[in-house]
Amino acid sequence: MSYLEDYYNSYDEEGRLLSRHGQVEYLTTMKYIRECLSGAADPTVLEIGAGTGRYSVTLAKQGYRVTAVELIPHNLELLKSKLDGSEQITAIQGNALDLSELPDGAFSLIMLLGPMYHLYTKEEKLQALSEAVRVTKQGGYILVAYCMNEPTVIQYVFGKNRLDEVMELNMLTPDWHCISEPKDLFEMVRTEEIAALDAEVPVRRLKLVATDGATNYMREVIDAMDDETFGKWMDYHFTICERQDLIGASHHTLDILQKE
Repeated sequence: MSYLEDYYNSYDEEGRLLSRHGQVEYLTTMKYIRECLSGAADPTVLEIGAGTGRYSVTLAKQGYRVTAVELIPHNLELLKSKLDGSEQITAIQGNALDLSELPDGAFSLIMLLGPMYHLYTKEEKLQALSEAVRVTKQGGYILVAYCMNEPTVIQYVFGKNRLDEVMELNMLTPDWHCISEPKDLFEMVRTEEIAALDAEVPVRRLKLVATDGATNYMREVIDAMDDETFGKWMDYHFTICERQDLIGASHHTLDILQKE
């Protein structure tokens, strides 16, 4: 856990989501969270890998009953610092790979918005997804976020002129899939890998969404937009974020599943 803990002890994840470009991912994710919650009577929410509480605390302050599970103590303390005691939220330290202290079928909506970024084998990813499905009510929703392979190749390998470095370190397969390990912090996937995980658990996919789409390719442009232009960008983004021909090029995706 040391690489991950060291990273989040110093990284401003809250600031990223509050930036203009980070707002695209946040607003898109919240849009689909609200859609999943809209038809539920007295829904219960679980966020696995809650980070500093950008989503969990927001939902709790909106009146939802929330359980937030977070691995990193530093993040958990920041999350708790945002609470005033009026929220119906339980915040605990825990691991996405083992939710044994939580009962089967207890939650209407599961958010798994960070753990898949840091799991490096199919077995680990499937374990985290299986645990999330286990604690979901029949007919409930599971929202799973992933980091996508192609933006990393395009922006990091080529855009930052790191090709020689990553080739020397054997960090790419012959078909240009990034090879990650814990010291690299983030695991990259392709859409077919997400589909393969879904096929092994009792769920059906409702949507696979590009949560930031083209945004991170043009961060400086997005951050410089005035409110009116940014509003138009969001309108365009929401219009295209479910287009499957664009999904793999998004830095982040959101897999929206329903438990069968």
